[in-house]
Amino acid sequence: MESGLSEIGSTKMFDGYNKRYKHYSETLGCSMTFSIYFPPPPSSSSSHRSPVLYWLSGLTCTDENFIIKSGAQRAASSHGIALVAPDTSPRGLNIEGEADSYDFGVGAGFYLNATQEKWKNWRMYDYVVKELPKLLSENFSQLDTTRASISGHSMGGHGALTIYLKNLDKYKSVSAFAPIANPINCPWGQKAFTNYLGDDKAAWEEYDATCLISKFNNLSATILIDQGENDQFFPDQLLPNKFEEACKKVNAPLLVRLQPGYDHSYYFIATFIEDHISHHAQALEL
Repeated sequence: MESGLSEIGSTKMFDGYNKRYKHYSETLGCSMTFSIYFPPPPSSSSSHRSPVLYWLSGLTCTDENFIIKSGAQRAASSHGIALVAPDTSPRGLNIEGEADSYDFGVGAGFYLNATQEKWKNWRMYDYVVKELPKLLSENFSQLDTTRASISGHSMGGHGALTIYLKNLDKYKSVSAFAPIANPINCPWGQKAFTNYLGDDKAAWEEYDATCLISKFNNLSATILIDQGENDQFFPDQLLPNKFEEACKKVNAPLLVRLQPGYDHSYYFIATFIEDHISHHAQALEL
């Protein structure tokens, strides 16, 4: 393994393994952790390589929330998909104000490349799109990083949608749970973008799925979004209706499922995660 990459945890689950790793990120300038669920290889093949589903988590989360709470491993094991969950921001840099609020700084990287000097290490877009796939490719021969899809929740749903739309050559499909679908028009997005990107609204639009779909809409797979109707953030922060309107204008294939009674939690994610794994398995031709 590459120097600096070390395994820090391993647990067996559904005949595969949850493994956790630590490494130094050149992109972010700090040590980072990420988790991988490796599905069991087919008994008929010792050289089998699993496709990858990246999961981007939401505000306050680490790489562990999804692995511990979602139950996604059952479906990932049966379909033969590896799950890769990065952290949500740089950590340990001790920037003034980085931990003052839950929705900005540590645990709130918003999957963008910050342009403001104070937050220059917040480059989660490049970490997820460039550094992490390269690290996986170089260190895990059992993964096929050329076959990849992406998903996420809330802030991570925003990350998944924007990263997918700007990199249609890198990902076969996208899905999201309760994504921040139009961040330039909600308080979470406006706070993050002002601090990370400054006042240039054109720069904000580069990280807003509702803006991006007008430019990047030659999609090979339907976008799947699940949204709980009892989600406390649904009306003011998430705005999936804005994304739906933008998709209709360009005939982009989108399925938004409003789920009665469900909130913003991992109970909601765990309920429908199997549908999302199946959605990606189809796109990955498994």
